[in-house]
Amino acid sequence: MTKPQVTRRSFLSTSAVGAAASGAVGLLGAPAPIRASGLNERVRVGFIGTGGRSNAHLKFVLDMHKKKKGVEAAAVCDVFTVNREKAAKRIHDAVGTDPKQFGDYRELIHAADVDAVCIATPDHWHAKMTIEGLEAGKNVYCEKPMTHTIQEAQDVVAAWKETGKVMQVGVQRTSDGRWKRANEFIREGRIGKVVQAQTEYYRNSGMGQWRYYRLTRDMTPQNIDWKMFLGTDFGLAPEMPFDRAAFRQWRCYWPFGSGLYTDLFVHRLTQTISALGVRYPRRVVGGGGIFLEYDGRDVPDTATIVADYDEGLQVLITATMCNAHPIEQCIRGHHGTIIFDLTTDGFEFEPERSQVTRTDEPERTHVEAFRPDNETHAHWENFLEAIAKTDPSACNNPPDLGAAAVTTVNMGAESYRNGVVYEWDADGQKPVVSGPAYAAMWQKMSTERAAPRHVPGWSPYDKDPMFSRQVPNDYQALEGPWPNAKTDPGGK
Repeated sequence: MTKPQVTRRSFLSTSAVGAAASGAVGLLGAPAPIRASGLNERVRVGFIGTGGRSNAHLKFVLDMHKKKKGVEAAAVCDVFTVNREKAAKRIHDAVGTDPKQFGDYRELIHAADVDAVCIATPDHWHAKMTIEGLEAGKNVYCEKPMTHTIQEAQDVVAAWKETGKVMQVGVQRTSDGRWKRANEFIREGRIGKVVQAQTEYYRNSGMGQWRYYRLTRDMTPQNIDWKMFLGTDFGLAPEMPFDRAAFRQWRCYWPFGSGLYTDLFVHRLTQTISALGVRYPRRVVGGGGIFLEYDGRDVPDTATIVADYDEGLQVLITATMCNAHPIEQCIRGHHGTIIFDLTTDGFEFEPERSQVTRTDEPERTHVEAFRPDNETHAHWENFLEAIAKTDPSACNNPPDLGAAAVTTVNMGAESYRNGVVYEWDADGQKPVVSGPAYAAMWQKMSTERAAPRHVPGWSPYDKDPMFSRQVPNDYQALEGPWPNAKTDPGGK
């Protein structure tokens, strides 16, 4: 049974950490309400890509327009004439205005009466449109994944920093307060040294993932600018004959997306690393295959990524598109485990046994956190509030977080495709082939009795004075080495 939704008021009054968090909206993850007076003028949004996902974004903007909340749908752009005209009609029917219509996104981006752009196109267009939008002085909401490639992610972050514009990446669940609360919980020392996290996205379909997007007779070269869809003039995809499946079910093919890696893994990984407080991995390996859906697709129907981090922890991301039974989503620490149930608010904390924690923690407790009624609406509210403040850092999923997530899942996809384990070269900002030095590094740390690496904000010395690896048992002095009787470490 789903628990009642917690409100901000009830959280502050009932949470064990309410006193510490009271007055700090950012800690709770609740978006500040949009006030018409909070915006200097109405934010005019142009929608690039007006297919399925765009409808959720358009619904929010139209609802806010009706409530006179300082935002309007000013323009629409799509290479598919039918979709573009449907979106324009929907705007007219809802609020009585006629948005400008474009077939070429560049015209929309450079329109003087557009303040922000919402990009909901196939993945291979995200980076180019985003960078050009930022450079044209527009604030940008870009659907996940932020980019199609790893290099594009670095390019977007550079453009974001250079232009100083506001950008939100569309992993809407980052506007759920549980991830920020989990990060606080970790930094408070409640779960001890973080060692591992796991997350999943299990689905099943009787017709194959993404094949449920219907192909229609009006999808023709007369109604679709196929060359612009491919982006061949810009080096975004190779030339190929017109194909309705490639157009409508593009997530099945490598030139346009990366299947479950970028459509689904990005969702889960973004929220997980947000809770952990980490960003780029040290090493990534990916496995999987096309085990059932032999329907002409390129991308696997089953996959797993293992990402190891220099902070001394591992993240497992796994899924199959052929069975909906999930594994538990959790973060494991030496003293306990954070367990996430996305059907309710907050998370559960399950402590380890008292012999490990040396405390009398309860068996299992629920930790409350802000949960929005509608995650997409909360994400847009957060985006618009950041625009009102002219504060690029105020977004719940800014490009630096988006880049870390898409880089990690792309390293996993490339590992699967190339049969190679990759490491992230932080200086060169690129993946490189891994080798034995990685495992040797951890072994060397153990041999030297090094202090543990850990996530930002947590320290065994501050949070766990009895940290067992730093205060060994007395009998450990007997361990050796003992090459002969005269060198017995225990003495006589």
